[in-house]
This record gives sequence, structure tokens and C-alpha cells, in this order.
Amino acid sequence: MRERVTATPFSVFRAVFGLLMAFGAVRFIWLGWIEDHYVDPVFHFKYYGFGWVVPFSAPVLYGIHYVMILSAFGVMLGTKWVFRLSAVLLFLTFTYTELIDLTYYLNHYYFVSIVCALLCIVPSPPAIWNTHARIPRWVIVIFQVQIAIVYVYAGLAKINYDWLINALPLKIWLPAHDDIPIIGPLFTWAITPYLFSWFGMLYDTLIVFFLLYRPTRIYAYLTVIVFHTLTGLLFQIGIFPLVMIGSTLIFFDFGRNSDGILPAADRTSPRERIVLAVLVLHVAFQLLFPWRFLLYDGNLFWTEQGYRFGWRVMLMEKAGTATFYVKDSQTGREGIVDNSEFLNPHQEKQMAMQPDMILQFAHFLGDHYAQKGVHKPEVRAEVYVTLNARPSQLLLDPTVDLMKESDSFKAKKWILPYKTNTEDVVYP
Repeated sequence: MRERVTATPFSVFRAVFGLLMAFGAVRFIWLGWIEDHYVDPVFHFKYYGFGWVVPFSAPVLYGIHYVMILSAFGVMLGTKWVFRLSAVLLFLTFTYTELIDLTYYLNHYYFVSIVCALLCIVPSPPAIWNTHARIPRWVIVIFQVQIAIVYVYAGLAKINYDWLINALPLKIWLPAHDDIPIIGPLFTWAITPYLFSWFGMLYDTLIVFFLLYRPTRIYAYLTVIVFHTLTGLLFQIGIFPLVMIGSTLIFFDFGRNSDGILPAADRTSPRERIVLAVLVLHVAFQLLFPWRFLLYDGNLFWTEQGYRFGWRVMLMEKAGTATFYVKDSQTGREGIVDNSEFLNPHQEKQMAMQPDMILQFAHFLGDHYAQKGVHKPEVRAEVYVTLNARPSQLLLDPTVDLMKESDSFKAKKWILPYKTNTEDVVYP
């Protein structure tokens, strides 16, 4: 693992990753998302433990994105201190923007933050045009392992009854794309969602092993291109397909170390020992943390306790409506909240089906109306959610005063159990 191999795979990886990060930041500015996501909303949902992260003013946020763009190019082309500084700045700026509002969480943003963090601690790479340079093999392996975890865990998550037996939610999503040229009519066939569901599970679970095996590598990479191009056409997932198409290039050795593999140094430096220990802990965390959902009772897709950060990608069709009631505990007067007064449409959509966000919003409402003169506000919510097009059900107990509940890693007892006997699917 410590022997020195050609740096070309890592050079290609960082060049493509840096270019895509720069493109993503430019795209974010161009589409006006700084205002839409960060500046305009009255309230921002927080990741647990990161309530202290708040958005800066618009000029500062634009400055942060410009730094992100420059840092991305530094990761792409820099060496020594330029690369190191660029990697740190890219990690800090990107991760900061993603921590501002939980409603914009996506698995690929989490993946990008992890890659940026890994770039901060690996040895500074040689110039990308230096094809004879050598780096420790583990530098390449750690990124391969991280990509493998993303794919394999995404595949394992698809081994569930709805995905494989009911072909849900693809049975809902695919017919809506029948207007795509050439392949669109295929999405109306009854068998297509089942083929896509099973192929998606097998692809995610096995693709890394075909990428690792030299005789099948090029064919596996062609399926990577086709698979992610198709998902990019079908679903609004930003530049994630391009990120995965570019990232998997690190599985290629680009010349098979034509100048030979150099042996490892006789001694490992103290810094390298520390880095390797950190990476071992990181991999252990990545392998174990997605399984935390086993600590909770109930349907994972319903409660979403332990759902995030587990590489569960596009697994369900879920939507809800949330009506909040604020009551003056002294007078007994109760009123209904207009959610759109505080949230943009995306925030309201995401909040209305995720219990921890519902709790956060309830506490915000309680504090807000307390400042308006409501005496010790009681806040309850009537939330109906539909999962994979089944009839909607109450998500949580509408009689519970959410101001008395607090968020934590403990099970949320106020979430009502999912009624599994409601199996009739209502298709659009």
C-alpha cells in the first residue's frame, strides 16, 4: 500500500474534480441561487449540531463563491502550498455553503465535501503534466475506497421490497419522462420500471468490482457514462452525474506504471503515520455510520431517523402537507400559520415530510410568535405524508406540543408508526 506508483490517475482525478467544482460554483452564481438559497429565505433549517452556521450578506456570499472557484482551479493545477491552501479553502467554502440550509442536502454534496477533506490531507501532488512522478499507492486507494462505499451502499439500500418487487418509485417517475426523444416511449412499458430497478441495484452494488478488474474496466466505465447520463436526463440532480463520471477515472492506471513500481520508503514519516491513522478512522466511520438506522424502530423511509449520510439515492417518492397551529397558553386562542410567510417553496416541500425539520420550524414559530406577544406559545402540527404514491397518513401526533420536544439522536416518540396495511398505490 505504501509502494510508490504513477501519479497520473490522481492527477487526472484532481484535474477533473477541480474543473467540475469550478463549473458548479459558476453555475450556482449564474442561476441566481445565492439569493434564492441563502439571502431571500427568512428561516434556514440547520443540521443537528450546526445551528451556529448562518448565511453572510449577499456580497460576502458572492465573495465566498469566487474564492471557491479560484480554489477549485488551485486543486486542479496547483502543487505544494498552492494545492494545499486551495484544497483547504475549497473544503471550507463548499462545506460552509452546504451547512447553511438542511433542505438542500443531497448525497453528492456530502460526497464532494468528503473528497475536499481528503484532498486536504493527502500529500501535495506533482504537477499534472509530470507523467513520471510517483506517489504512495494509498493516495489513490483512499479515493477508490470512498467511491466504492458510495456505490455499494447505494446498491445495498436498493435491496428492499418497494424497489425490487414493486418497482417503486420508478413506476411513478419513468412514465413522466415519455417525451424524451427516442427512448421516451420505452418508459411507458410496464416492464421498464422493473428492469431499471433491478439494473440500478446490480449496477450500484457491483460496478466498482468491474472497475477494479482490468479486463472489464473499460466496459464498466462505458456503463458508468451511460448510467449517469441517463440519470442526469431523468432527474434534477445537478452536476452529480458529471462528478461520478469524472471521479471514477481514478480506477484507471493510465499506462500501468510503465516505469515500474517503486518500493516504499524504509521508514514512514510521523506525518504519514498520522494521516494513515486518520484515514483508517474515516473509512471505519463511513462503513459504520450508514447502519445507525438499525438503532431505530419503524419504517426508515417514513421516520427518516438515520436516513441521511447513508448513500441512499433516489429511493422513494415522498410528499407531505404540514399545517401548524400556534396557541396562546394563557388565552387559549389558536391560529393557523401561513408557512409561505417564512419559507420558500423548496423549503416548505422538504420540511413537510421530514420530522426533524418539522420540529425545527415549530420551534422557530414558537419563538417568532412569542416575540409578537403570544404568551408561552404551544405549537402543534397536522402533517399528512404520502410514501411511494400510497394514500397519505398522519406523520406525527397532532396533539403534541412540539415546543416541549427537542431534537437529538434519540428516537422521536411523537412520530406515528407507518401503517403497512395500506398497500394500494395510487398512480398519477
